[in-house]
Formats: sequence, structure tokens, C-alpha cells
Amino acid sequence: MVGVDYGTLSGRAVVVRVSDGAELGSAVHEYAHRVIEDALPGSGVRLGPDWALQSPADWIDVLRNAVPKALADAQVAAEQVVGIGTDFTACTILPATADGHPLCEEFPERPHAWPKLWKHHAAQPHADRINALAAERGEAWLPRYGGKISSEWAFAKGLQLLEEDPEIYERADRWIEAADWIIWQLTGVETRNVCTAGYKAVYQDGGYPSEDFLAALNPAFSGFTRKLGQGPSGTDGNKARLAPLGGLAGHLTARAAEWTGLPEGIAVAVGNVDAHVTAAAADAVRPGQMVAIMGTSTCHVMCSDQLAEVPGMCGVVRDGIVPGLWGYEAGQSAVGDIFGWFVDNCVPASYAERAAEAGVGLHEYLTSLAAAQKVGQHGLVALDWHGGNRSVLVDHTLSGVIVGQTLATRPEDVYRALIEATAFGARTIVETFEAAGVPVEEFVVAGGLLKNRFLMQTYADVLRRPLSVIGSDQGPALGSAIHAAVAAGAYPDITAAAAAMGKREAAAYVPDAERADAYDRLYAEYRRLHDHFADGEMLHRLRAIRNEASA
Repeated sequence: MVGVDYGTLSGRAVVVRVSDGAELGSAVHEYAHRVIEDALPGSGVRLGPDWALQSPADWIDVLRNAVPKALADAQVAAEQVVGIGTDFTACTILPATADGHPLCEEFPERPHAWPKLWKHHAAQPHADRINALAAERGEAWLPRYGGKISSEWAFAKGLQLLEEDPEIYERADRWIEAADWIIWQLTGVETRNVCTAGYKAVYQDGGYPSEDFLAALNPAFSGFTRKLGQGPSGTDGNKARLAPLGGLAGHLTARAAEWTGLPEGIAVAVGNVDAHVTAAAADAVRPGQMVAIMGTSTCHVMCSDQLAEVPGMCGVVRDGIVPGLWGYEAGQSAVGDIFGWFVDNCVPASYAERAAEAGVGLHEYLTSLAAAQKVGQHGLVALDWHGGNRSVLVDHTLSGVIVGQTLATRPEDVYRALIEATAFGARTIVETFEAAGVPVEEFVVAGGLLKNRFLMQTYADVLRRPLSVIGSDQGPALGSAIHAAVAAGAYPDITAAAAAMGKREAAAYVPDAERADAYDRLYAEYRRLHDHFADGEMLHRLRAIRNEASA
């Protein structure tokens, strides 16, 4: 099987053995355009604050480059591959024509014609309006999203498109997740998967929000759900028939076979989200297993056999992770991005020189200095809101806060405080789930931040619970390959495939009781700071001043 993981900055392909999940070869292709945040390529048209776009050409280049290189690395003949699965960041969404052509190819100078990346947060005012109206009307779907939907999601971004560029909105026959668009390119068949429809497009109990609700937001928005596509079996009014996870989306076309070097006609799995497929890669698809996929951001996903309303969760969706169970999602909008921001902007050159002398990277050097401290020695506490707050406040116009700095504060102090802040944010999410009656019985970590052992131990100490870790460096790609194995008929369902092909080391990190007690005191201060700034009044005013000054 081949699994392809589309991340924020690159795409990765992995060749996986069906019998046991062994990873035989892999390759990475860096996006030429990475994240488009300041100006459009070619035209140079400037973007506003909190914009984040991507280029569909970069996604196709992953198929052309990473897949053949992964096959070569695995020394596996293409004829041996029987299926391919993909996963994507979400909500990464684009306007397209009825036959799937991205509108940015026709209107490269129009920002709204380009795909909006998951961390495009410029639609926060539109999300605020949607949430206020839904609460006022008592919309039944709102509690399924913890009381608020995110500015990152399909409806907020769609409303922004309509109101800021109505011509592009009108020309967009399709408003489609990149997770589904890439499957369209591979198979020639448009499908919509149940995962992104449920978590990112407010699909609950067989339908989207009503046309009456959408018209109350903006009369021209009433027909928006028709842009969300027909799916494999068509639609019935506002009710869509969505493709199940692990299902067969179609077969590889001749064009896609030429791109990838794979055989025409092999099975292509239904699209999915990077975080949600990772649960299968960690063999963590049973109730009570929370998987935290930690990278530039963190996504927390968990299956349960019960339905509950968890305040501030990203959503609960029937069949959203594996068929037959409720799938919960929460998250933190920035984690690794916070550490990257700090290192790139706030660390003196002398530290880089010392790191080079020690033969390590700057992150590793700062981590070693931070790890030498006792808990609380830096005298700091921080809020992990540099990318806004996804859970449990669901407000992407919040911003980071660091309290306790003095003239003696050093970079390693702040670096450690930021690591701890992200761990405190994770604890807030876990406690919110458990308070709502959804127990977290095992905390499983996946993603790139697994490489930082100090960070992992800090999370174990802060959470006061053992951390299990995925047994793969390629969690999403492995998860996509597992879904492809089900689509190709090698396994009867995702649970069986995950048991055979997934990998997890239980209790890899165990909390230290003394440090955990010390962190309880710091966490109490974090919660006081969290609750003080939760209304966002000061942080919103500061952002408004910034935006006015930048206009």
C-alpha cells in the first residue's frame, strides 16, 4: 500500500506492507509555495492579516515526486502496490468548477480564488456571526461543536468568500476540502468523506444547516450547501450521502497513474484528515483512547460509544474516526509553531553560536538548557494562544500571553514556559472531556514533536498520567495506507487493519510524582490566567489596533 500525507509545508509518501504495517520506504516533497501568507505568487497581490493559502499545484507535485521516490526507496515494484490512501490538513478548502478545476488557475490575482489553509483565521468575524445566530435560534447542531464553530471551518470561510468576493463565490460550483479534491484528481470521481463533512462542514444527523439559517446570515448564502457536492450517491435536498471512512472512492485513473508511477486501476481510499487517520496508525481506535497528533498544531481525537456535549470541542461526529463509534475532536491551534516563532524571532545570535559549537540545533540547545531547570525555577507562566485558541474557547483572535518576566529572564526560561503552556492547554482539554462524562483512559502521542523527549516528559508530568507513543514516525501516511488496505479488501474494517498494521508503545513516559505536584501549582496559575483573558476583551482590542495600524 501507499499512504500519502499532505501536511502544512510538505507532502510525504510511504510504502507499507499490508500484512504487518512495516514501512518499506518513504519520500518527502517540500511545497514550492509553502504557506502563502503575505502576497500571492506571480501577481504580488498583498494579503490581509491572518490569511493563509496554499497552491494546488504543490499537491499534485507530491504525487509526481514523493510517490515514485518512495517506491524507489522501498525497492518495491509498482505492480506490487494494490491501493493508495491519502490524508490532508483540514479545514483546507478551495473553490473549484463543476469538473474540479481550482479557480486560482483562472483567477491567480484574486486571493479568494486560492485554497484557504486550515490556519487561515481571517474568517473569525464570520464565525462569530454564525455562532451568535445559531445560539439565538437554538440550532440543534451547535452543541455538537461545543457551542461554537471555528473560523477555520467550511461555513465561516465560505461566508467570508461570499461577502468579500461575491464573483468568485458565484463562479465556485464546488467548495471542496482538499482531502476530497485530491481523491477527485486520483479517481476522476467526486466524493465527500464523512469525516470532513462532519467536523468541518457541520454535517449532523443526515444534513447540513438549513437554507433558512443560512439565508438569515446572508440571503445570498442560502444555497451554499449545494456547493458542497453530491457525493457518490447524489443528494436528497439538503441531505447528502457521504462516503464512509475506509471505503473505496474509486480506482486510479490513467492520468494519476502517470503522475505516480502506480498501476492504473488500483484501489483509492476515501479521503480523510491527517489527525483522524493517525488513530489507526497508533492502533488507538477503541473508546477512551485519546490520540494527540503534535506538530505545528495539535489535534486531539478520540472514539467513544457514547454521545456527550463537551464544551469547546471541535466536534463529535458519528462514524467520524471509525464506523460505528462517535468520534470526538479537540485541538490547539499552535504548538510547534509557537516554539518555531520564538526561536526564529526572540533568541539572540549568541545562542545560535553556542548551539553550533555544541553541534546541535537551536531547538535542541534551548531544550537542554530548559531541561536543567527545576519546575517553576523560571518564575513564568504563559498562555498558548499565539495561534488563537481552538479548544476550549474557540476564538482564533486570542493571542499569547507571558507573565512573570524580569530583567533576569533568559531565552531558555521563556522556551520552557512555552512548552509548559502547551502541556497546560492539553490538560485543560482532557479535564474538559472528563468533566463532560467522556473519560480519557489512555493518552497516545503521535507527530513530529515526539522527538523532543523533554517535552514528552513534561506532558506526562503535567497531565499526571502515562503517555503512550505511536510506533511510527509517519503516523498519518501509515494511517492512510491502513485505510487503503481496507478499501482494497485486504481487511474487513479499520479496526482489524489497525490491529494488524498499527503500532503503539504503551506507557512510554511515566509521570514523576514530585514534578507533577509542582506542576499542579503552576497549572493553577495557568487556569487563573486562562480564565482572566478568556473573554478576549483586551486581546481583541490589541488585535484591532494592530490591524488598523497595518491597513
